[in-house]
Amino acid sequence: QVQLVESGGGLVQAGGSLRLSCAASGSIRSINTMAWYRQAPGKQRTLVATINSAGSTNYADSVKGRFTISRGSAKNTVYLQMNSLKPEDTAVYYCGLRVDSNLGLIPNYWGQGTQVTVSS
Repeated sequence: QVQLVESGGGLVQAGGSLRLSCAASGSIRSINTMAWYRQAPGKQRTLVATINSAGSTNYADSVKGRFTISRGSAKNTVYLQMNSLKPEDTAVYYCGLRVDSNLGLIPNYWGQGTQVTVSS
């Protein structure tokens, strides 16, 4: 079984920055993809950014140039650096892990989520 634990959410003013962290534990293959998704109230969960074990990345158009996904030196950790935050970035952010290197498919495992609120 795989567990994902997110941290780093909070309240920030528009234009500010936050850094989200996610640590995965359990039985994890060396080849995998980690991802950040978000879900605003009343909306579907959508992709924010993904990164695979080879370092390839994919971003939603709405966050390109503002958000950066990266993997930590510790195995199976992923970060999301969020700069120039906007009120429309307000959502619950979920960490996900997929057991292959495909950046475009839905994760197999999810964390509990962390709230990010951007005030105007």
